[in-house]
Amino acid sequence: MTGGRCHCGAVRYRVDGEPKHVSVCHCEDCRRCAGAAGVAWMAVASDEFTIVEGEPALYRSSADAERYFCGTCGTGLYYVNEKALPGLVDIQTATLDDPENYPPQIHVQVADELPWEASLGELPRFERYPG
Repeated sequence: MTGGRCHCGAVRYRVDGEPKHVSVCHCEDCRRCAGAAGVAWMAVASDEFTIVEGEPALYRSSADAERYFCGTCGTGLYYVNEKALPGLVDIQTATLDDPENYPPQIHVQVADELPWEASLGELPRFERYPG
C-alpha cells in the first residue's frame, strides 16, 4: 500500500495494491499537460485506488482521456482512459509519497520524444542549483 498527494496537500489518494506497470511517457499530450519532457506513470487497478481527501479537478485532453489534477495548486495527479487502459488508473509517479520505490520499467510513446532527450545523460550534474 502507498499513497500520495498534490503539492499543497488539498488532494490525497491511497493505493491498496501493486502496480500493473510503471513507465515514462513521452507523448505530446503528457508533455504539454505536465510542462515536462516526459511523465512517469504508475498504473494500478481502478478498484485499488481511492481519493481520501479533497476533490480533484478534471480536464479532458481528448475524447477518451481524463486527466485529474488539484484545482488549488495545479499538480497533475492521475489519468483515466478506459479505451486505452481499461480498468486502470495511471498515477503520476512523482506525486507518490514514496516514488523512489516505483522506478520506471519502460519508456512509452517515444515516437513523440523530443530530439534532445537522448543526450540528457551527457549533461553536467550538480547536487543543487549551481551558484
